[in-house]
Amino acid sequence: QVQLVESGGGLVQAGGSLRLSCAASGRTFSNYAMAWFRQAPGKGREFVAAISDSGSSTDAADSVKGRFTISRDNANNTVYLPMNSLVHEASAVYYCSARAGSLTPHTSYWAYWGKGTLVTVSS
Repeated sequence: QVQLVESGGGLVQAGGSLRLSCAASGRTFSNYAMAWFRQAPGKGREFVAAISDSGSSTDAADSVKGRFTISRDNANNTVYLPMNSLVHEASAVYYCSARAGSLTPHTSYWAYWGKGTLVTVSS
């Protein structure tokens, strides 16, 4: 099992920044690809960004490219999501996820999930 705990969410004004963190435990962190997804009220869970187990490959949704940059620290079992130029539409619960495999934006392929951290962007 992989346990994931997100942190860093909160209330921010449009145009502002936040940095989300996800601390992992339970298995060898560097064996897992990591990702961030988000779910706004009344909507499905959507892919935000992902990073390979080594950190050499990343992927991101078109809506966040250039503003959100996923990274990881394998020595400290943590994945990060700095978010810049936030817009109201980014308001959602952000979830960290892990899988032993390649990067994919499809929710169903990710095996482990945290409980999420709420991001609210005021307009």
